[in-house]
Amino acid sequence: MKPLARGTALAVLAVLFAGCSTLSGEPADGPGAEIDPDNLPTVVPREEPRSQYGNPESYVVFGERYHVRDSARGYVAEGVASWYGSKFHGRRTSSGEPYDMYEMTAAHRSLPLPTYVRVENLDNGRSTVVRVNDRGPFVDDRLIDLSYAAATRLGVIDSGTARVRVRALTPGESTADSKPHGDETGADAGGTDRGGEVYLQVGAFREYANAQRMRARVRGAGIRKVDVDKTESGAGESVYRVRIGPLDPDTDREAMLGSLDAAGVEGARFFTE
Repeated sequence: MKPLARGTALAVLAVLFAGCSTLSGEPADGPGAEIDPDNLPTVVPREEPRSQYGNPESYVVFGERYHVRDSARGYVAEGVASWYGSKFHGRRTSSGEPYDMYEMTAAHRSLPLPTYVRVENLDNGRSTVVRVNDRGPFVDDRLIDLSYAAATRLGVIDSGTARVRVRALTPGESTADSKPHGDETGADAGGTDRGGEVYLQVGAFREYANAQRMRARVRGAGIRKVDVDKTESGAGESVYRVRIGPLDPDTDREAMLGSLDAAGVEGARFFTE
């Protein structure tokens, strides 16, 4: 190998692994400033060029060779998610970008950089979209490493890990079919009424002003039957739920979810009362 080529190869490897969260095998590091999960930005898949440094044909970590996929199209997998935070904040990721723990990003061993994916927490039903811009995790059977912000949105901070489903998205693709449409209150995955009135909840907030802003966003999507409902949490704190309904039996629920997607509203859930 020529000296220039050798130096270039080493530089590429340095960039590739500079931001990996689990190269050392250490557990997730500490969080940063407290984040309100309801105020995190919505990630919308868009066309981007492949990272110049983050997509070698293959690479080796701890003696194991990993192959980078030619395309993320059709990728769906289930496994364990972990997260990384302040210890790596500001370090260069495998794509060459600085790691920002307050952005909705993630690390994956084989998906092209960048790739947009929907991550669903199978333990609590929460889901969100993140942008994969780093390599990892390289510990045990873990599938994806979430940023602090993404782990906060998905409710993974306290547990450290969670069972997740990861599905690759393409720009312009509707994400409605990958959201958890049902919950424990009585609507099935398609929002079918099981003996009560059906609603679509689009958010739950501790601050009334945030709930009002969400209501305005939903109304901006052309949906008028949306209200803010005040309830009490198990800790006795006020929670303001933004919900649409009750829905008429002939409501086109997929079209409604599509309208919410277009307005940047994600994580909507059907339920019955």
